[in-house]
Amino acid sequence: MVRDLALEPDYVYVMGILNITPDSFFDGGQHTTPDAAIAHAMDLVEQGADILDLGGESTRPGAKPVSAQEEADRILPVLEGIRRESDILISIDTTKASVARDALASGAEIINDISALRFDPEMASTIANARGWVILMHMLGVPETMQQAPKYEKVVPEVCAFLKARAEAAEAAGISREHIIVDPGIGFGKTLEHNLALLRSLDEVVSIGMPVLVGASRKSFLGAIGAVPVEGRLAGTIAAHTAAVLRGAQMIRVHDVEEGRRAADVASRLRS
Repeated sequence: MVRDLALEPDYVYVMGILNITPDSFFDGGQHTTPDAAIAHAMDLVEQGADILDLGGESTRPGAKPVSAQEEADRILPVLEGIRRESDILISIDTTKASVARDALASGAEIINDISALRFDPEMASTIANARGWVILMHMLGVPETMQQAPKYEKVVPEVCAFLKARAEAAEAAGISREHIIVDPGIGFGKTLEHNLALLRSLDEVVSIGMPVLVGASRKSFLGAIGAVPVEGRLAGTIAAHTAAVLRGAQMIRVHDVEEGRRAADVASRLRS
C-alpha cells in the first residue's frame, strides 16, 4: 500500500528524470546499470528534486516498445536501491500494469502513464488497489508514430476534454480524485504551434481542477525555435517551464534539476 501523501497547493514540485534506457533522446545510455542510475538519482535529490521519475522504456518519437519483463528488470533494482537511500517520492513512467504493480509494491507512489490508462486495461485497478497516484497524459497516437503530421481542430479544448474524460475514467475505476495529476503532453503528438498554444493557454488545463504537470525539458519544439541542438536547449526549457508555472503548473519534469528548481522557485514567487 502506498504511503499517505498530500501535495502542498502553493508549492511547485520538481520531478527529476531518470531514464534507465539505452535510447532516450537526451540521456539514453548514461544510467543503464543500477549503480550508475542510483548514483545519479542521489545527485538529483541533492540538487533539489522533489520527485524522481524512473523510466525503463523510451517514449521519444519513433521509439520501439519493450517487453514488460525487460522494463521491470531495468526499473526495479534501481527503485529498490533508491528506497534504501532516500524517502523521496518516486514516480514510474510506464503504461504496463504488471510493471506498475511491482513498482508500487516496492516503494513507488506515482504511476506516470503516458497513455492515461488506455493501453493496459488492468492499469487503473492496479493503481486504485494500491491507493497510488497517477499522472494522466495526453498523447495523440503512440510514441512510434505520434509525430507523423499530428492534426487537431482546436488543440487546447481537445486536450482539455481528453484529460477531463480520462480523469473521470480514473475516478470511476476507484482512483481517488486527490491522487490524479494531469499533463497536457508537450511534444507527444504535437507540432511546434500545438505546444506553444498549450503553454500559452495552460490556465485552461489548470481549470480542470487537478494539479498540472508540464514536461518540456530539452524537447524538439524548443530546438525548432532557432535550430538549437538538444545540448543547447536548457535556456529554452527554463523559459517554457517558467511560463508554465506562471500559468498555474504545479509540477515540472526536468533533466536539469538544479536549474529547474531555481526557475520554479522564482516563478512561483512571481506567481504569488
